[in-house]
Amino acid sequence: MRSEHLMAHCLRDTDDTHAARVGFIVSKAVGNAVVRNRTKRRLREIIRPRLGELGAGELFVLRALPHAADAEFAVLATEVEALLAKAHKKLEHRGRRA
Repeated sequence: MRSEHLMAHCLRDTDDTHAARVGFIVSKAVGNAVVRNRTKRRLREIIRPRLGELGAGELFVLRALPHAADAEFAVLATEVEALLAKAHKKLEHRGRRA
């Protein structure tokens, strides 16, 4: 799944005894170390209140595209919400969401 500034992957682990896990990929294409770390911090803050939406055993990975560093916080938040909704639909369609 993809939006203007982010790409997301979500799947349900066969071992659902662990809590939901979220990973972030921010490559050097996004910018130097300061820019990459700022982008990761922003994404962490956006996902933190939404962790409850992820079920046990779900794995959610957000990849920042190169122009994500220039995006407004509100725009990134909207895109994360949309990607989470798409991910849940995809998991339900596959029959893997509890």
